[in-house]
Amino acid sequence: MPRSDLSDITAFLSVAREGSFTKAAATLGVSQSALSQTVRNLEQRIGLRLLTRTTRSVAPTEAGERLITAVGPRLEEVEAELAALSALRDKPAGNVRIAAGEHAAESVLWPAIERLLPDYPDIHVEIVVDNGLTDIVGERLDAGVRLGEQVAKDMVAVRIGPDMRMAIVGTPAYFKRYPKPKTPQDLTLHNCINIRLPTAGGLYAWEFEKEGRALKVKVEGQLVFNTATMSVKAALAGLGLACVPEQRVLSHIRSGELTRVLFGWCPSFAGFHLYYPSRRQPTPAFTVLLAALRDNAGAR
Repeated sequence: MPRSDLSDITAFLSVAREGSFTKAAATLGVSQSALSQTVRNLEQRIGLRLLTRTTRSVAPTEAGERLITAVGPRLEEVEAELAALSALRDKPAGNVRIAAGEHAAESVLWPAIERLLPDYPDIHVEIVVDNGLTDIVGERLDAGVRLGEQVAKDMVAVRIGPDMRMAIVGTPAYFKRYPKPKTPQDLTLHNCINIRLPTAGGLYAWEFEKEGRALKVKVEGQLVFNTATMSVKAALAGLGLACVPEQRVLSHIRSGELTRVLFGWCPSFAGFHLYYPSRRQPTPAFTVLLAALRDNAGAR
């Protein structure tokens, strides 16, 4: 294969992954017009159209899909092996891209990264904050962070955080207006702060368990958010009850700003895990970051 074909195929794969010449050009560091010409040259040499272009989107044709399936994984393997060569340097180097929800990014990723990076100036980390269940393979990410029970079976999963527990909280002033709930069913009488799920788009049904009895309650209230950060703010403002990860509100509970209820109905569950494809060879930079995350989890 001529070297130009390999370069042009790499350009085509980038456009196909991004679904946009503009985004792919920015990723590759070339102009949009030059990238478009490169793909056209490849199509002319092959004699087949690889991309369907409209004013709004770019999508692979049947021939393009076949080329992506046949060549894409092999080029990823080559890229991984080239990245692994950095192990021959005095210190690991390279880029690591990780997807994580807001709480995971703040509570488990950031503490480890903050300590790691000053000692490894050639390691660059990108955290993509996404509260949905990101397709790390499709998005060309090195890894993602999810709760233990959400990790797919075909992924390597490494625990990087302790067990978690949800907390139902409200201000003392709120509980002067409303009686404290004694059972989850009592929440139907309260102004609750809802969370909209990022994947299905529906509202999160608050989950409880006690003595082997599991229960889900669909709560109602004046506010709906898609992040726990805003739920905590609303609870602190006395606007209702919030159901959030315990770690987010422990300081407010200890200070007396928030009061916790239904503690006995909120059992612990598997905490955050880092996950990545089992077929992918970890780069030295990724291995160093993974070790830092494990050490951080063990120090808790």
